[in-house]
Amino acid sequence: MTVLIIGGSGFLGTELVRQVTSAGRVTAATFNSGPGVTPSASWHRLDFRDPRALDRVIDAVEPSVVINASSGEADWTVTADGPVRLAQSTARRGIRLVHVSSDAVFSGSRSSRYDEAALPDPVTPYGAAKAAAETAVRLLHPAAVVARTSLIIGDGGSAHERAVHELADGTWRGALFTDDIRCPVHVADLAAALWELAASDAAGVFHLAGPDALSRYDLGVLIARRDGIDPARLSAGRRADTQLLGALDVRLDSGATQRRLNTRLRGARDFLDKG
Repeated sequence: MTVLIIGGSGFLGTELVRQVTSAGRVTAATFNSGPGVTPSASWHRLDFRDPRALDRVIDAVEPSVVINASSGEADWTVTADGPVRLAQSTARRGIRLVHVSSDAVFSGSRSSRYDEAALPDPVTPYGAAKAAAETAVRLLHPAAVVARTSLIIGDGGSAHERAVHELADGTWRGALFTDDIRCPVHVADLAAALWELAASDAAGVFHLAGPDALSRYDLGVLIARRDGIDPARLSAGRRADTQLLGALDVRLDSGATQRRLNTRLRGARDFLDKG
């Protein structure tokens, strides 16, 4: 089995490449600006904005499975159009596809948690692009997996962890919001769950988030304590008091997905506990 990881040089992609190569699979991965750090994988430059580039990579790699872990932020051509072409290309060739989506597809206006059956209602350009990609993947490649996730945390390398350190040492002048609620997941758990779904015959929408719903500020406090930083150095604020566009309370309910997985998706209080 040959596995192709789109966005293999990113934070999640790097962990996916590590786990898939450790499992003994032939691994190829794509990058845009620079290749990743795993030499046992073959690296291929891919710009989703080039309509012909994807087919060239797939023809060169000839994968059995493709996991799309790329993130083009609000760039519609990358975040929406790219997955459309990926779904078309993999479906045409009979290649297994796992597409990573985001809790940004939801508005946060509901009072309950969002389960796998919840319909997207994005309020940001990024969320709209992700929702469009989901629709295309499910329509064009019905056997594919669409896996929504939340804030991805690691052992120091994630954007949110860096923000906590920058806020504490004064290199970033901002605040962590107390009203911006998500369900963080550890990158190793997320990658393992994605690989488990890729190796199965599962199809449809799955939620891969941790069970703990935390504000970005409360998450920052946990990270600070783990890293020996005084939480008093973290500034708090409310997103509702700013002009920033985005959902506030988005809690992915991963219960149905968790019941069918062997991989346990730990909560942030679990994986950030210094013990």
